[in-house]
Formats: sequence, C-alpha cells, structure tokens
Amino acid sequence: MIRNKELNRRQFIKRAAGTAAAVISFPHIVPASALGKAGDVAPSERITLGFIATGKQSKHLMRSFLNSPGTHVLAACDVDKLKLARGKRIVEDHYANKSGGTYKGCDTYGDFRELLARDDIDAVVISTPDHWHAITVIQSAMAGKDIYCEKPLSQTIVEARAMINAVRRYGRVFQTGSMQRSDWHFRLGCELVLNGYIGDLQHVTVGVGGPPQDKPLPAELVPDYLDWDMWLGPALWRPYHSDLSPHLSWDGFPNWRHHSSFGGGGMTDWGAHHFDIAQWGMGMDNSGPVEIIPPDGEDYKVLTYKYASGVTMTRDKANGVLFTGTKGKVEVNRGHIRTWPENLKNQQIGPNEIHLYESRNHYVDWLDAIRKRSRPICDIETGCRSVSVCHLGNIAYKLGRPLRWDPKNEVLIGDAGVGRLLSRPMRSPWHL
Repeated sequence: MIRNKELNRRQFIKRAAGTAAAVISFPHIVPASALGKAGDVAPSERITLGFIATGKQSKHLMRSFLNSPGTHVLAACDVDKLKLARGKRIVEDHYANKSGGTYKGCDTYGDFRELLARDDIDAVVISTPDHWHAITVIQSAMAGKDIYCEKPLSQTIVEARAMINAVRRYGRVFQTGSMQRSDWHFRLGCELVLNGYIGDLQHVTVGVGGPPQDKPLPAELVPDYLDWDMWLGPALWRPYHSDLSPHLSWDGFPNWRHHSSFGGGGMTDWGAHHFDIAQWGMGMDNSGPVEIIPPDGEDYKVLTYKYASGVTMTRDKANGVLFTGTKGKVEVNRGHIRTWPENLKNQQIGPNEIHLYESRNHYVDWLDAIRKRSRPICDIETGCRSVSVCHLGNIAYKLGRPLRWDPKNEVLIGDAGVGRLLSRPMRSPWHL
C-alpha cells in the first residue's frame, strides 16, 4: 500500500480535514514506481483495495482492478456467503495464475465495517445495491478510504449531498462508476456540442428505461447462505424474495432495482449513464434542470426537463443520447457516434477550443487520481448532479404533475410538502 515514509497519510488527512484547501490538494510524495515509471511496483507502494459487495457487477470490477498496474486486493465482504466465496476465488486465482503457484491472501467479511477497520487498506470499491451506497460511502470516507462507487450514486438526492459532504470533509478521492465518460465517443460528441458545431443546442433526447414498478412479492424462506437483515440494511424491513437477492450465475440480473426501496428502475440504472452524458454535453456538471414535467397525454407526451438556458431534454426513443442544435445533430452511444452532417464526426477539436477531461480507462483514471490526490473524471459532485436528474424524473412520475427545481440550493420550489421525497426513512440503527 502507498505510504509516505516521513508522514503517515491518514494522520495528515485527519489533521487537515477541517481546512477546505486541504481537501483535495494536500502535498503527497509518491515514488516513481507507483506512477508506472518503473517496472514492477513494490508491495509497499501499491494501492491496496477492499471490495464491498461481490455480486454480478463486482465480477467485472474485480477483474478490471486486478489487471490495473500498482494495485493489490486484500479483502472483500458480502452478506451472501456464496457470492463472497466466488469473489474470493477470483482474486486468489488471479494472483495464483500470475505467480505460477498458489495464493490464499484475500480475507473475507460479512460486515463491511470490519473491512473498513483495517489500516492496511487504502481504498474501497463499492458495488452494493443502490440503497446501501450512502451508508457505505460515508463510513468509508470516515475510515480514511478513497472510494470507487458504482452508479447510480445514491438512492435519494439528500443522500447524494450527504455523501459529497463526507467525501470533501475527509479529503477522499472518489470516482462514480458512470464509465461512459471514459469512452472517446461520448467525449467527442459532447465536445462537438459544447464548441457549437451543431449550432445553438436546443434539445436533448435520452433513451432510458422508466421508473420502478414495485410489484408485490410473496414471502419466501431466507437461504442459509444469506444474511437477509444485513442485505436490507437501511431499507424498511420486508420479507425475503429471490427476485431481490437471487443466487444467480454471473450473467443473471436481479430485479431489486425495479423496487423503489432499493433502486430507481431504469431511470436510475441507464439514466445514471445517459442523463450523465446529457449533463456533460450541456455543461451542467454543477447544475441541473429548473422544471420537470411528466407526460400528461396532451402537451407533454413524454417526460420533459427544462433548463434555465432554454434547452429542453426528454426521455424518449433514442439510440443513447441525441443532441439537436440549430445547425446539426450528434448521437452517441457505446461504440457509436453519428452526426448530421455526417462528416462532422471527423471534426478535429482545435487547441483553443473546449476540451473535456480525457480518460481512456475509468478504473486507471481513479487510481491515478489517488496517486496525484486530484479529482477523477466522474467526481462525486458530478455523480450527484446526474443522479438528481434521475430522481427528479421519478418524483415527477410518482406525483403526476410538474415540479420546479432550484439546482443551486437543491430544493423544490413552492412544494415544501413534497420535499420529503428528496429523502427516505432509514431503519435503525442506520442513518446518514
């Protein structure tokens, strides 16, 4: 793990936590080998990782970080013993194959707090269900860990802001898992828009799924390998059902996100990707819409967002994200960019034009930011703003009427009674 021989990093952070300037810019001496400027990375200079949750998404994350230079995975935790054993096997098989021998060095836990208590872990990778993100992120920040957390950032808007406050207070480097920002197709598309190559931006069309369905589920017996009470965590208690926490193959997909206690449906699932790119292309990383209008069957056929700039955005049929301007269009999706006029996609962005943060690997970008003590491409504020768009859309769907939003103060205007929908009750003993 990375250590400064003259100054313990965590001791420095604790002393500097109260100073705003120290939050992200404190000095940090890093050996050249930790920056990839030498051959092998010495064990004392590696970024040591712990994984909080070892389900389907964690499989991809584990393999990505195991294959990233200068890392060492020390531990993992999960409330499902079968998934935990599977994750442990991935880690230990990787190191065994790399060394040509055997390896038994990945410790496992059923409670993430035990993992966070370890001083030898520098950073954590969180891929729990959405309703756990806020608690695990805040406690990870308090424990002095840098954090990679899967999208969508939070279960509510209030939680997202509480997460930002904790990350900033404790000086953590945080990457939101909205990895499309590390794909050149999306970066180029947004640069074309921001530099005016399609004229004045008028409208953005985003293709994502809808709100959660909350279908009733009958009670089932809790499997003996699962700690159901811990799986629920801060969510209100409900009986176990295998749709929520199934023991599936790696290719299986659980349905918990379709239940509003645990996720936000397709709106937060793909929305945390595509609304994120829409915000990027509009230059709205630190802001958001001012009005959200659900479909009414008359003037508004689809969910519509209005921005103070006059730009509108709708959830409608689109191949990813479609930006429409006065002189052209740009459509972007994974592995895809299409422009009108067609040759616009070959446009080179000039040296004096707007250039967005360039990341070619979302995971390495976070690791590099840890070493530099800088903010990565999808910092927690960005994750907050993107997921807020998703949550506001779900609230508008739920109420069936327009909302007015103040993106600066993050409050609903003239709708005090509805403000409770910006947060949720949490089950004791969990709280923000």
